[in-house]
Amino acid sequence: MWHVSPTETARTTTETVDTDAGPARITWLPAKKPRLVLAAGHGAGGGIEARDLQALAAALPAHGVSVALVEQPWRVAGKKLAPAPKTLDTGWRGLWPALTAPGLPVVAAGRSAGARVACRTATELGAHAVLALSFPLHPPGKPEKSRKDELLGSGVPTLVVQGGHDPFGRPAEFPPGEYEITEVPYGDHGFAVPKKADLTQDQAMEMLTAAVTAWLDRLP
Repeated sequence: MWHVSPTETARTTTETVDTDAGPARITWLPAKKPRLVLAAGHGAGGGIEARDLQALAAALPAHGVSVALVEQPWRVAGKKLAPAPKTLDTGWRGLWPALTAPGLPVVAAGRSAGARVACRTATELGAHAVLALSFPLHPPGKPEKSRKDELLGSGVPTLVVQGGHDPFGRPAEFPPGEYEITEVPYGDHGFAVPKKADLTQDQAMEMLTAAVTAWLDRLP
């Protein structure tokens, strides 16, 4: 069972969705003539205010993609630490009926831990594709503890967008597989670029949104 309580704001709609992991929240940024829904979850250390999620939410609706920013139950409850992966997957599954309610193909997206959730559940839920932002290929300094099986097992078209200096896995560390990967030069795990880099923070986000937009345009 799922229950939605809509609240209208200026250009967005916020829904509270009951899941087996507790109440979750979706913030919709709709396209005027949508052809896809991009459902984007946050990481284990932050929320939907992350710069990459906000950049995509600002850019994609103009390209016919409605963006659904998903807040997991633990964030809605005001907790500071994410629960176990199994609980994150439970929350994501409970949100899926609301995400598919518009009747459009849904691209499962997420950053960091949210990317892992999207990959783990894509086939089961019938996701159209997966967008993995800052996929945490391994814990920092521990490349032997690889999570490549989650990425390689998504079972659907997948794009990884990775910072060039991400301690959770630089682009060159990623294994071969049936997915695409694009690099944001100098970016860390949150796609922050140092001031001495030869591109600005705004340019880095433009690079990210352009890569995602082009990939979404290529999806069947």
